[in-house]
Amino acid sequence: MKGTAEENKAVLDGSVTHYGRYTIDDGGKTLTMHIEVSSFPNWDGTTQIRPLKVSGDQLTYTVPTPSAGGAPNDVVWKRIK
Repeated sequence: MKGTAEENKAVLDGSVTHYGRYTIDDGGKTLTMHIEVSSFPNWDGTTQIRPLKVSGDQLTYTVPTPSAGGAPNDVVWKRIK
């Protein structure tokens, strides 16, 4: 709430958000994201498949080609207890 216009723009420019349905496929080895709407407009209505690992209370999927470029990276979701 206290960021400057430039700081707020930098946060939004460096983020991609989306919502939709998610399914686990291939015996638990892939996460399929059925994206309804995204802050990255060309993702609207798309389906994306990511390699998936589950360990304890942690789910990790790999983004092989980040939208902003660069090396693949992992996204980690942790179960709330």
